[in-house]
Amino acid sequence: MAGRLIVCPTPIGNLEDVTLRVLSALREADLIACEDTRRTRVLLDRYGVGGELLSYHEHNERERASELVRRMQAGANVALVSDAGMPLVSDPGFLLVQACVAAGLAVEVLPGPSAALAALVASALPAERWRFVGFLPRKRGELRDAFETPETLVAFESPNRLAATLGVLAELDPERPAAVCRELTKLHEEVVRGSASELAARYAADAPRGEVVLVVGAATPVAPELGPALTALRRLVAAGAKTRPAAGVVAELTGVPANSLYRALTESE
Repeated sequence: MAGRLIVCPTPIGNLEDVTLRVLSALREADLIACEDTRRTRVLLDRYGVGGELLSYHEHNERERASELVRRMQAGANVALVSDAGMPLVSDPGFLLVQACVAAGLAVEVLPGPSAALAALVASALPAERWRFVGFLPRKRGELRDAFETPETLVAFESPNRLAATLGVLAELDPERPAAVCRELTKLHEEVVRGSASELAARYAADAPRGEVVLVVGAATPVAPELGPALTALRRLVAAGAKTRPAAGVVAELTGVPANSLYRALTESE
């Protein structure tokens, strides 16, 4: 009889946030696949859980997925954990879940801690419709495009890039509401809410430490005057440039959203 995969979210900081179901699954698993065996062992030792550990991270994900599928086909129950939070959400695990589904193996997902959800609620920004983008892009044009979302935006960001990221947001809309959620559930947890310009100034002067989740209010719908910017885009495309990259270049030079330019050009063709 084939085994199954149990996806187990782990605490994002405070070890007391682990659920009883996750502990039960870890105790019953024949094998625990984890990003860093040392970090997972800290959690297991806290609750007296033994079991075989196998490293499963972004650098060995493909070969480990094949190995784990074979073990499950032979009857093993495998628990998948990441260092913190829900596996697959900006963490390894996608290839393994995909491989299990392709092999007809059962996949059980347990609920548990999530930095994205905790930050969304703590931000005090609308949560009816929201968008999670993982880690924000580094390129300026792509970052501006990400901030054009009509829903509340939730993203992970490096503390070293936070000030620059907020600076880009402040250029687009200095009054845009946002929240910087740092070290959630840990000893030095901090949630700072304010306008884009306020937060950009704060973190330019005092770089944060630790893990950061950035939550940004929805972009205000605008109907920009496309005129000159659209004309410039048409000229670039006529000269041989690809539409999407050219729209990004024109957006950086004019401030007109790249998505608006792209839609206007494609709809007029």
